Amino acid sequence: MGLKILVIDIGGTNIKVRVNNGEERRKIPSGSFMTPQNMVNEVLKNTEDWEYEVISIGFPGVIKEGKITSEPKNLGHGWVGFDYESALGKPIKIMNDAAMQALGSYESGVMLFLGLGTGLGSAIVSHGHVVPMELAHLSYKKGVFEDYLGKKGFKGLGVGKWTKHVNAVVRRFTIAFIPDDIVLGGGNSKHLTKLPPKCRLGNNHMAFDGGLKMWENQ
Repeated sequence: MGLKILVIDIGGTNIKVRVNNGEERRKIPSGSFMTPQNMVNEVLKNTEDWEYEVISIGFPGVIKEGKITSEPKNLGHGWVGFDYESALGKPIKIMNDAAMQALGSYESGVMLFLGLGTGLGSAIVSHGHVVPMELAHLSYKKGVFEDYLGKKGFKGLGVGKWTKHVNAVVRRFTIAFIPDDIVLGGGNSKHLTKLPPKCRLGNNHMAFDGGLKMWENQ
């Protein structure tokens, strides 16, 4: 048997945890109160009956050379510079959360991943290589893409108008990135009644699968 891996998927609404030697996935409520120390305390408390040797973390922010370089928009503060390995007591690897889901979703060619969750996650996987992106904060209409496609847009616009914006944005990104495949993940993707061309829905296993792939060949 290979490494026993704990995957922590940090979101603005929930933190999801799972290990690769069991099927159970646990959720921890998240939000603007969630600091890195709170995250560590909650994860350790919620996984104390699980066995694992290493940890994969999907984080909603910019990661450079395995380090968090920007504070998240939908969580508390203090994430940059925090010593996660010491606090969690295990070897860790950190990847942008959308990039981790993208890695788990990848099949072949050039794939664009869009995470329709609290915010808007984005990444490209090109022939097996993950390229994290921050498309959420680029200008769109009277705000930025995240204002329309994220949780705020979903609640404020209603499903019908939100779906139209998803389709319009997917068309723009298809022209820009020329993907062979597009995966729409995140908690709100299940509300899409009709998918744009070349699109398929993500599922909850993809972030977990991506977290496991981070430790391949170890």
